[in-house]
Amino acid sequence: MNNEDEFYDAVTGLDSDESCEGVSEASFKDALVFDGSSRKNNGSVPQENGIKKHRTSLPAAMFSRSTVSIWSILKKCIGLELSKITMPIAFNEPLSFLQRITEYMDHTYLINRACSLPDSIERMQAVAAFAVSAVASQWDRTGKPFNPLLGETYELTREDQGFRLVSEQVSHHPPVSAFHAESLVGDFVFHGSIYPKLKFWGKSVEAEPKGTITLELLKHNEAYTWSNPYCCVHNIILGKLWIEQYGTVEILNHRTGDKCVLNFKPCGMFGKELHKVEGYIQDKSKKKHCVIYGKWTECMWSVDPQAYEAHKKSERRGDNKKQKNEEQEGAENDDADDMPEVQETVSVVPGSTLLWRIDSRPAHSAEMYNFTNFAMSLNELEPGMEANVAPTDCRLRPDIRAMENGIMDEASREKERLEEKQRASRKERAKNEEEWSTRWFQMGTNPYTNSQGWLYTGGYFNRNYQDLPDIY
Repeated sequence: MNNEDEFYDAVTGLDSDESCEGVSEASFKDALVFDGSSRKNNGSVPQENGIKKHRTSLPAAMFSRSTVSIWSILKKCIGLELSKITMPIAFNEPLSFLQRITEYMDHTYLINRACSLPDSIERMQAVAAFAVSAVASQWDRTGKPFNPLLGETYELTREDQGFRLVSEQVSHHPPVSAFHAESLVGDFVFHGSIYPKLKFWGKSVEAEPKGTITLELLKHNEAYTWSNPYCCVHNIILGKLWIEQYGTVEILNHRTGDKCVLNFKPCGMFGKELHKVEGYIQDKSKKKHCVIYGKWTECMWSVDPQAYEAHKKSERRGDNKKQKNEEQEGAENDDADDMPEVQETVSVVPGSTLLWRIDSRPAHSAEMYNFTNFAMSLNELEPGMEANVAPTDCRLRPDIRAMENGIMDEASREKERLEEKQRASRKERAKNEEEWSTRWFQMGTNPYTNSQGWLYTGGYFNRNYQDLPDIY
């Protein structure tokens, strides 16, 4: 299980992006996911006020990880990239990485808001809020998704949120997942290809973001690009798992030259900065128009720069009185990196405008991998869906389905079988000197960054699924 052909199954579940893509002319030529006739024949889907209802829980609660030792697997990997390490299935969550990146779309209303705003600075505020919200689902999500098999796909259409998405695992070594989402009414396109580079540092696993995400607001002829922050899972070996995100995220409007710089702050020695995000929006002449601040786990606000600085000065005067006491009380723990106590909610500066607030999670979320409402529905197999989606769709993966149903032994057996099948297919291609061909994406040049990335070629929603590989 440790040879070079081993299925890539590193400690992941942390989103980062490998490269970006341009608009495909084929994007809006595809048919909608389900036509009217298929709906009539597939039975009724629950509706509420005319909007399709989705499930709000999983079939079974999560499996306890307390009896599984990860140290025996990771002790030889300190400082190395986790590219070929197979993990016990108990550390997974019942989603594919393709489904996990689909969670970017949980707050699509922020993109729709940006499309509706006439002012470029206000549009940048909405895009910045979306960029933060796109990583908010990481909060307390310490399980790793299943790494997609080569050729695996995922599709999602949400008429209530106004988008559809298709993704494909386009590379195995290195593992690259390409995705393409678009508005159902032609307002935007959102796309990228994702390659999380992961390292184990003894107590923690760090995910380095690779590449760029692209959001295009078509009515405004604007393209925004950015990369995600670093993400770190602490206490992999001992103690309670907890997550922080840190690093600088720069969002660039390629038409206007406006830029938003967001600093995801590391927690610091006493945890005062845990989850905090601060930044600003400037125009192409580098004039600062507003400050953006908040927590990626909670909310984001915008305010005038002068009002923000005055508020910060007032806070610093109060903090200086507390610092000496905190320094005396601080103690080092060699066994585990205790999660800092979460500080009080975001201190709102007078005159601030709320840009985004996170949705509350279901009451039973902690027993179900800390999934959001959106995540709960991603692996749902609705009536008639199996006959419509591609046979490579990860809803049809037997190992993920078994884990979701709480049948862990079957999930583990199926996972091993699929990995062996993928290795055998790879060896057969090598024997016959055959190259792998992607189906829905191809390499191309992003017109905004001039970087290479995987571009959606169109046609997925035409439902022509002949000659797809048998990966399950």
